[in-house]
Amino acid sequence: MRRSMLFLPGNTPNIIINGDALGADCIILDLEDAVAPDQKDAARLLVCNAIGEMGFEGCEVTVRINSLDTAYWKDDLDAIIPLRPDMIMPAKVSRAADIETLDAYISALEDKHGMERNTVKLIPLIETALGVENAFSIASASPRVTALFLGGEDLSADLRCKRTKGGEEIRYARGRMVMAARAAGIDVYDTPFTDVNDDEGALADAQFAKSLGFSGKAAISPRHVPLINEAFSPTADEIEYATEVFAAIEQAKLQGRGAISLRGKMIDAPIVERARQTLEAARQLGLAQ
Repeated sequence: MRRSMLFLPGNTPNIIINGDALGADCIILDLEDAVAPDQKDAARLLVCNAIGEMGFEGCEVTVRINSLDTAYWKDDLDAIIPLRPDMIMPAKVSRAADIETLDAYISALEDKHGMERNTVKLIPLIETALGVENAFSIASASPRVTALFLGGEDLSADLRCKRTKGGEEIRYARGRMVMAARAAGIDVYDTPFTDVNDDEGALADAQFAKSLGFSGKAAISPRHVPLINEAFSPTADEIEYATEVFAAIEQAKLQGRGAISLRGKMIDAPIVERARQTLEAARQLGLAQ
């Protein structure tokens, strides 16, 4: 289960070496914004060595590559794809054609290195107004796309508005991203909360993202990872209620009843589905049998 995704700058060996010990379900080794142009080659080499040697047990590995409008993205993929990371996060994806270009290039690399097609998945980083408006076509452009990711900072700049803690300026984008991803049958991840010293705000922001339907949330500080994991994990009360839902269904079957009620409320299909999702998440996290 992927609840938290932690960005780690690709040019910081002292941080990367501890990547799998920071509690995140997924680490994002960043070759883009966190790395200055004159450090791109060195960061790429460092990330390759880290993936090849460290293994990063217990968490997924994603690499954020440079956008298609730069001279770096092909070098990034040439170096990274043979190492079989779980996902590639292409920056500034704005249209389905971007995914088609990346898909074709990665497929050629997979063929070259004797890998099965679609071994490496894509999680497009959407951080422009055009990207938000094209979110569904991006999400459904290739079976390689396994999730969408919202980048709030660059999006705010593109919208010509101030990025705030409350996030009202990206509320529409958040909803649009969730809708597009769910319509395409894939996961969707929320932008980081960037005030690393505000734990209360980080938790509230993660809880709000969950309430909108996001699958999880990114962080730029390990300090926020436990808060995100907490927000996106089912609570004891939620697990208890979900268990009661299925117990009530079984009891109704034994009694030959079609209508089912629990705690004074009728149990309909959406409630059953939410209960199923809760128990599935709980089992993945070892919180239920």
